[in-house]
Amino acid sequence: MNNKILLVITGVLSVVYVVVSSKYNTTFFMVDDDSKSITIKDTKNDEISKLDLEDYVVGVVAAEMPASFASEALKAQAIASRTYAVYKMNNSSGNYDVVTDISNQSYITKEEMQKKWGSDYDKYYMKVKNAVDMTKGIVLTYEGEVIESFYFAMSNGYTEDASLVFSEDKEYLHSVKSSYDNESLKNFLVTKEFTKQEFCSKLGITCNNIVIKNIKRSNTNRVNEITINDKVFKGTEVRKLLGIRSTDFDISINNNVVVSTKGYGHGVGMSQYGANGMAKAGSNYEEILTYYYKNVKLSSI
Repeated sequence: MNNKILLVITGVLSVVYVVVSSKYNTTFFMVDDDSKSITIKDTKNDEISKLDLEDYVVGVVAAEMPASFASEALKAQAIASRTYAVYKMNNSSGNYDVVTDISNQSYITKEEMQKKWGSDYDKYYMKVKNAVDMTKGIVLTYEGEVIESFYFAMSNGYTEDASLVFSEDKEYLHSVKSSYDNESLKNFLVTKEFTKQEFCSKLGITCNNIVIKNIKRSNTNRVNEITINDKVFKGTEVRKLLGIRSTDFDISINNNVVVSTKGYGHGVGMSQYGANGMAKAGSNYEEILTYYYKNVKLSSI
């Protein structure tokens, strides 16, 4: 399955494609229907199964983005989710392509959607399904390759360069301003409090005294590096160890340790709340995607 899709997307000599003149200037790649499936591992029970790619995308969008968001944001999410799935399919080497939790991208079944949405299930399912159907088969490419389309919940006002988070530079994943991510959003600013012993234990440091110094921040104000009690941490390490929402954080010490954060997520790629803000302001899904992912094209498998 993986080799077939990889040849379709990247094998220039072995693929027939048509460039369609449309407002999206979309390239259409010819693919066997049998290739449009994905193998997933359910992390709740370790079961491996094969799903139709578009059905999988419905489950991802339902899990990853609030169904109350604007339709154009949901369409952008559908394309980002499909693109990430195809990228993983093209690069998987085991007996499954993706897992169903945040290690890759979350996925939920119809039964889980019913529990999540309750009496709004019919309305929200059709809204998500429509966003997926309206963008069926569309993925994002950069220089002819399907991209690794990272996305996250909410920025601190700017997205982050991939190189500063994942230690790998990708030309299409550079920082952009995300002006709709701001203090008007619920939980944009969040504080989390720890006892001093809890704070030290989570970081694996001695706790006679807490000394914080040498804070190095990126141009987007996220912490790249910080020294706590003479131990040097990456900002991403502190976020993971403390379970805080982002790497744009400040630490204050009184009787306890209070960590304040802005935004939510790793900060790379498309901000979901930013996308919703753009959609509500009138942007369509192509404008949203080509804003957050630089110099990409919309292509169709």
